[in-house]
Amino acid sequence: MIKTKNILIVAALLIVFVSSIFAKGIYQEPKDFLLEVFAGEVPQVKKFWIQKDLQKDINSILGHDLGVLRLSYWQRDNRTAWILEEIGKSLPITVGIVVNDNKIERINILVFRESRGWEIRYPFFTEQFNSAALTAEKNLDKGIDGISGATLSVNAVKKLAALALFFHQQVLK
Repeated sequence: MIKTKNILIVAALLIVFVSSIFAKGIYQEPKDFLLEVFAGEVPQVKKFWIQKDLQKDINSILGHDLGVLRLSYWQRDNRTAWILEEIGKSLPITVGIVVNDNKIERINILVFRESRGWEIRYPFFTEQFNSAALTAEKNLDKGIDGISGATLSVNAVKKLAALALFFHQQVLK
């Protein structure tokens, strides 16, 4: 009886360990994301300088300082692509976001480093952002359903989506 119980405990721990190993990883290289988004012809990288007057809005979107002075982005006409990072629970999540005419066109989870919350990479989650825009209060104009056990990862992606929309508006001014 005790042996069976110990075997079950070891098996359960092994399942948890193995699933956390497979959850982490590079789902898509940033360069491959850009090649896909721009049909093999990636525009020249541009730099977006974070001016002091934008800090208040950035802080209201993220809930903290961005911590960088400039960001890279790619633009063709009214369409921009951003590769941004935000902390989930304790590690950064790298997300590729495409904005077209002030609406989210696409979100891809590129690199996920956390042990939990990896379900955000699937289309059932990321497709919710399609056509989302930014409100005057710097929030997404549509609700995004959460994922049980992935709240911090979900919140990180929501913040990055709003941030990409905000940055898109700034570069098209």
